[in-house]
Formats: sequence, structure tokens, C-alpha cells
Amino acid sequence: MSESISPLSVRPLRWWRSLSVQITAALLLLFVLAAAAVGFSVYELELRKHDYVILNLAGQLRVISRTLVAESRNYDRLAAMGMPGTQAEAFYHDNFQAQAALFGRIVDSLKRRVLDPALTGRSDPLVCSWDAQSRAQLDRTAAAWARFHAGLMAAAGPDPHAPDLARVSRYVIDHRAELTNASDGLARAFQVMMEGKLHLVILFNEGMLVLVAVVVVVLLVLLTYSFVRPLRRTVAGFQRVAQGDFGSPLEVRVDNEIGRMGATFNALARRLEHLFRLTERIGSATTLDETLRFVFSEFRDVVPMDWVGVLALDASGHRFALDRVFAERATGLREGESFAAEGSLLQRVFAGGAPLHLAELGRSEDGPFAARLHADGGRSALLMPLAGERNWGVLLVFVSDTAAAYRREHLELLRNIGGQVSHGFERTVVAEHLVVSAVTGLASLAENRDPETGDHLERMARYSALIAEELGREGPYAGQVDADYVRAILRFAPMHDIGKVGVADSILLKPARLDQDEWREMQRHPLIGAEVLRRCEAQMEAVGHSVFGVGIEIAEGHHEKFDGSGYPHGLAGEAIPLAARIVALADVFDALTSKRPYKEAWPVERALAVLEEERGRHFDPVVHDAMQRALPQILEVYEALKHVSEGPGKASAETPAAGESAGRG
Repeated sequence: MSESISPLSVRPLRWWRSLSVQITAALLLLFVLAAAAVGFSVYELELRKHDYVILNLAGQLRVISRTLVAESRNYDRLAAMGMPGTQAEAFYHDNFQAQAALFGRIVDSLKRRVLDPALTGRSDPLVCSWDAQSRAQLDRTAAAWARFHAGLMAAAGPDPHAPDLARVSRYVIDHRAELTNASDGLARAFQVMMEGKLHLVILFNEGMLVLVAVVVVVLLVLLTYSFVRPLRRTVAGFQRVAQGDFGSPLEVRVDNEIGRMGATFNALARRLEHLFRLTERIGSATTLDETLRFVFSEFRDVVPMDWVGVLALDASGHRFALDRVFAERATGLREGESFAAEGSLLQRVFAGGAPLHLAELGRSEDGPFAARLHADGGRSALLMPLAGERNWGVLLVFVSDTAAAYRREHLELLRNIGGQVSHGFERTVVAEHLVVSAVTGLASLAENRDPETGDHLERMARYSALIAEELGREGPYAGQVDADYVRAILRFAPMHDIGKVGVADSILLKPARLDQDEWREMQRHPLIGAEVLRRCEAQMEAVGHSVFGVGIEIAEGHHEKFDGSGYPHGLAGEAIPLAARIVALADVFDALTSKRPYKEAWPVERALAVLEEERGRHFDPVVHDAMQRALPQILEVYEALKHVSEGPGKASAETPAAGESAGRG
């Protein structure tokens, strides 16, 4: 069984292939990159403020070192001129002490990497971080200050309250290079560190810009290949379909929403193509068999099925009969099987006017029809009422060997196209049934004018169909006699004596033996019947239908005999149409086993003996042998439909032989 076309058959989209996920991820990445750039820049700007404080302290060290040298030189110059007074000494002493103490505090604070708020002017200590070069320079500066400070202390003398200022100033002047170089080196190291950080910020932002540019380019490429181009192809496909081109599917190269939309659109286009082709083919069908075959071949791609059939409500409205079946597998259901309509599931579906899904066949509440489908191997079914312009009572049945094969979209599809399908079937089902029913009614009228039993037509038609089925199973006609041929036999066998409508009542109803002229007139009824059906066939062919071919063969040839002694044309052997040879045997068997005004019903055994005697003379031996093989089924029909008891088996003087015992004509 082929898979049906449905968007739901497409496997779920993996989340990482989703366009929405990809676009969201790309935008999120861009946001993260932008946030990182901004955050890093803000962080570096904040650190920049710290670096300025540090650089300011390093500058203060440079200023202090030069101030100490300048004041020492000034003091030394004044001392050389003999002018150092008490006030000048006090100023030098106090200022020198303050500057030296500040220098020491700054160096100590920098070495600990925690800057005292008194030095920075902040409300909280400032924690610093240095690069390796700054740390090395800071260590050298701290060591130089330690040596310089120790030398000062030694030059000042043991009394801290009365230092030797001359020696102090001389020491500062002599060692000024060491002090200024240490402070200058530290300032330069901090400046280089700050420039490195600034360069790092610049590089980071430039890298971010490049990365963002790459992400944008990649995103544009992805959008082009996964969105823009597929979208253009999809739009072009939509335009082709809008112009009626359903045979050119979209190229689905991506597995995302656009690709899924394209795949779904392709499924829709294929479905539309099948439906339009189905409508066209149904419109061109001339028989119900063609219509049903087209439905099976075209619908199979959109609605899963293993066989399809037509149920028709009979004229009484009491029973639904299985009118036609088409399947690729063997099915045990027989065309003609009927099911009670009153209160049944079939009647509810027909009255509801909407398709019904039987997801699990075999449930007792679904009734005998569903049970029959389940016994034949079906596991789920879809019943679709065909509502034409008239209330013609036909159900289309789709059966699948898979349970729950039909989904909501299948029901919606059938609801949407129900009108088109109904119209196509109406052209064949209704036309065929109306014409055949009319002619069958005419045949019944002819039969009722003949003094024969009322069930004769139904019995002999069923006998004929059973013989035809057996011929199709075994013998030289195996494979040639198909279901269509058996159906035609069943349908047209009752029309075998339709020509009796052209026979005068004085001949048809005469109780005595017919004279020679009357017999010749009676022998014209096969020609009359064939002509009636030929005219009907001509009318049907004028509107594109062919219905009565087998019926013409039966009406014209059912009184021909295998040895050539029959009428109206004296045909012999296989020159007699097979349908006529089948009906001839079934007609005589039923006539022999039925009560007539001029004879009692013969026992089955005696009738079979007579048929055996006529094998090869009246009857085709191949057809006779097929009847023998089908005899159990034939006797079931006989028992079910007989309504007279068997008589003593004595034929009247009017019916001395099998050929004549079949009735008048």
C-alpha cells in the first residue's frame, strides 16, 4: 500500500535547523558581542580612572624627588654664602621632612598595591594591579628609596631633633641621580602600562568590530542560502501552480521552515494534481468500473486504501448492496452482497451526509458490514456518501488493511471534493443504474407475460454468475473471465427473454402446443430482444457509455445450441458468445427445476441428468463442467429462492425434451 501524501508525514524539524532558532541565536550572539565590547570598555574606562590616580602619584614622586634636590641645592648655596639663618634652616628642615615622609608613604602604598585614601582623595582604599614591568620597576624604586632614606638618616646624625642639614643637603645633591632616576623610571613604567592597556582596549574593540562584521556576513550568507533563495524558489513555485503547472515541484534544499513549507507545498501540489487528474478521468469515464479504477489509482496517493467499493441503496430503500469492488489484492467480498439499511451504520452515514472513519473494524456496535470487512482482512475503513442532485443513495467505501489508517485531513479532503467525486459517479452509477433498471423492468414485464415463476430471473441470473466465476477460475477461460464479465452476466442474464415483449399474447400465453407458424413467430424473440438492446446501446454510446454489449449477446444467442441446431442463426460451438452459452445452461436448469402451468418442478437429480445428456449437443461441455464444479453454490441459491415443492417429476405432453421444457421459446 502506498503512503498517502500529507504534511504530517514530514519528520519533525530539528530545533537547531529552525530559522527562528538560528536567527535568534545570531541576534543573541551579536547582542553578547556588543555587550561584551561595551562592558569591557566600561571596565577599562573605570580602570583608566585608577591608572590616572596611580600615574598622578608617580608624578608626585618625580616632583618630590626634584623638590628635595632643588631645596638641598638652595640650602647648600645659602650655606656657602654664609647666610643660613635659623628661619631658613627651620623651613628646610620641616619641608624636607614632610616631602621625604610623603615620598616614603607613596612608595610604601604603591608597593602594597593598596592606595591610602589620604593619598588619592577617595573615600575608600584603591586596590591596584600592575603588569610585570611595573612591578619590577616598583621594586627597584622601593629599593632605591630604601637605600636613599638610609643614607639620609646616616647623614642627618644620631639626633633626629638636631639633624646635620649641611650633610643632608650634600647627600641629596650627591645622590640626586639615584632618587630622580628611580621616580622617573616608575613614572615611565606606569605610563607604558597605561598605554598598553589603552592599546589592548583598542585591539579588543577592533577585534569585536571584526568579529561582529564576520558574524553579520555569515548571518547574511546563511539567510541568503537558507531563507532568501528558498523563499524566491517557493514564490516562483507558487506562481507556477497559480498558472496551473502542478508537475514542477519546488527544489527543497534546506531543512528548515522554508524547506518544510516547500515540502508541504509540493505535497499540496501533488494532491491537487491527483485531484484534478481524478476529476478529469472521472469525467471521461464511461462505466462505473472505469470510474472506480480511476478513483483507486489516483486517490491512492492522497487517501490510503487497499480496495475501494460502491454500496448502492436498492429501490425499496431497505438494503445496501455491494455494487462494485476494485482492488489489487484478492477480496472475499462478492459483488451483490447486501446489508440491511434500517438502523445500520450505513444508513446513519448516508443520512448524515459526511464521511465517517471506522478506525478499528470488527467492533460489534459497527454492525454486520464492518464485521464483514474485518473478516475479509480490512482493519479500518472510510465511508463517503455520494450526494448528487438526486437522492440516489450511494456510498463510496475505502478500506485499508492498516488500523487507524485515516486521519482528520483525509476526512476534510473528502468533504472538500465530495461534490466533484459525486458528480463523476453520478454520470456512471446513476446513468448505468437507471438504464439497466429500466430495461430490467422491461425484461420483468416480458417475463410476467410468460407463465413462469416470479423468481426465475433472479435464480437463473445467479446461476449464470456462479458458472461464469467458475470458468474464470479453472479451464480454458481461466484468466479471461474477470469480475467485470461476471458482473455483466449477473446484470444482463435476466434480459435474455426481453424480446418476448414483441410476441403476441395469443402466442405467448397459448396453453396448447404452438403450430409451425406460431413457433416461427416465437423464435423471433431473440432477434427482437437483441434489437431492443442494440437501440439502447446506441443511445448510451451517443453519450459516451457502453453498457449492453453482453446483454445483446445473451438476448440474441441464448437459444443457440452447441451442435448448431438452435436458433435464430444456427450458430455452433464457440461461434456462440460465451455469455449466451452460460445463460442457456442456467436458464434450462432453472426451467427444469421450477413449476410451470404445463409441468411440475423436476427433481434436481433428474434435471442434472438431462443436462448431462445434452452435454456437447445443446450445451457447451466446458460450461457444463464448470456448472458441475459450482453446483454446491448453485444449490444454495436454489434452496434459498425456491418457492414451490418438487412435483412427481412427470413432464406434460407439451414438454417432451429439455430444450422445450425451458418454456415457450
